[in-house]
Amino acid sequence: MNNNINRSDKMNETRVKLVTKLLPYLRKNGLQSVRMDEIAKVMEISRVTLYKYFSTKEEIIGFIVDGFVDYMNELTSGTLDSDQNFGTRFQQIFVQSVSLIECFTDIFLKELETSYPDWYDRLNEAMKKREQLVLAFYGEGIQKGIFNDINGKLLIMQDELLRGMFNVKYLMTNQLTVQQILYDYYQLKKIQLFKPEKLSAIDDAAIMPRIEYLAQKITKNLF
Repeated sequence: MNNNINRSDKMNETRVKLVTKLLPYLRKNGLQSVRMDEIAKVMEISRVTLYKYFSTKEEIIGFIVDGFVDYMNELTSGTLDSDQNFGTRFQQIFVQSVSLIECFTDIFLKELETSYPDWYDRLNEAMKKREQLVLAFYGEGIQKGIFNDINGKLLIMQDELLRGMFNVKYLMTNQLTVQQILYDYYQLKKIQLFKPEKLSAIDDAAIMPRIEYLAQKITKNLF
């Protein structure tokens, strides 16, 4: 039985690595027209090897959606018992928000809704659940006097601004880097949300490696 579990873990690990290679291609080119031979080429494996891990394109899309749902479900609820915990949760939400914006391009979401409505509904439900958790977090912070009394829905909608900034033309025209944008946006969100006397509860050093990693990943996918 242990051997079966180990084989299953190894299989899943390989599937994750293959899909990670594919995602940038799907974000740019969409889901509808891509064929299995193209997928194998992007994954840098033979078509025969591809079928050892995924039997259909639909299975690949489902695996991707399940991965995103699991990632969103990492955001937990529950009472926070210190200012520092609010700072840590804020950083977790920030990193997750940036990752989701970068992954869910308009073309990806539109084609998912059109071609794979069941998977789209599953993803949409997870996004709604995540939004409720984020709003509850904002509400708790306001109630405890840690956050400014600000509309949480506006803060969530504000994240969509990043979608337009993750654009080669925008970056070059404004002489910006992705890392500059992420760092400045993080500072903006932090100052908007936390009361001045509570800003010391946030350990900025803890998030810098994550911002650097996200910046490198997003930049690589753009150019």
